[in-house]
Amino acid sequence: MGARLAIALLVMTACVGGKAVAEPYHLIPGAVPLDAGPDGNTIVLDAPDGLIVFDTGRHPEHARAILDYAKARRRPIAAIVNSHWHLDHTTGNWDIRRAYPQVKVYASNAMQGALKTYLKQSRAETDAVLADPRTPPAERDQLLRGRAVIDHPERILPDHVVTRSGRMRIAGRLLEVHLAKFAATEGDVWIYDPRTRIVIAGDLVVTLVPFLDTACAQGWAKALTEIAARPFRTLIPGHGQSMRPEDFRQWSKAYHNLLGCTQSDADEKVCIAGWDKDAAKFIDDAHKTYVDQALDYYIKKRLRAPEEQKRYCKPLA
Repeated sequence: MGARLAIALLVMTACVGGKAVAEPYHLIPGAVPLDAGPDGNTIVLDAPDGLIVFDTGRHPEHARAILDYAKARRRPIAAIVNSHWHLDHTTGNWDIRRAYPQVKVYASNAMQGALKTYLKQSRAETDAVLADPRTPPAERDQLLRGRAVIDHPERILPDHVVTRSGRMRIAGRLLEVHLAKFAATEGDVWIYDPRTRIVIAGDLVVTLVPFLDTACAQGWAKALTEIAARPFRTLIPGHGQSMRPEDFRQWSKAYHNLLGCTQSDADEKVCIAGWDKDAAKFIDDAHKTYVDQALDYYIKKRLRAPEEQKRYCKPLA
């Protein structure tokens, strides 16, 4: 047993009165490396019929950590819930489906439009990079894994499409399943568990900086307001550490301030500095330059690009 798995198992249970008590959720943290594509956070919930896995990451190492956890628990993975179609949250679906052929996948149908537009363009850009002999082997492997998903979307697409918000029984566990339309993507799924008062937010919350590549900024703001209405104790973002309600309020304020700044005549550097100040507690030293560069791109290419905002505030298909 590897040290990482051993630590996970120690965290998984606590001894209360001599009895093992399961944790309310198990987090397999993602990462936002500076030299590779990110992995989203994975959250695992216990259910009567097995484990529910919320998001499955991008890299094979992340998928392996999910499968190792299920093996250590001696419980099958009964369901996958994908917050959205971005490949750093869905690529591992195929690894899990091969290991557990009966697993059920829940997600919105937003990937259908993305396959014809955003991902089609990404496929062409991937081919160009792969054709370059200077592309490093590690980057090549990552691109090939992503291209395989685009070429064979049936590997990750849902067999249970979430079309509206409401209570839903997944793998025998009753959860509030919410659909935020035209937010970080055309359809973002987030969960509130009334029993443990946990929100699993996907990329509606990204601690470093909102990933606005396919976002409808105003719809995203509306989704944050809907999350704020739930009486949660803990919120787990798509990337970054878990939040208390006061942390979420600060992050949400930072998002709304960023949106307001970019809708004004303020210089983009002023808007970036505002985010750096408002979201300071969520930005580590290693990612400060990354955050500023990302915001510079998003402000120019998304938030202050009216045609791009129109594009992502309506169906892509």
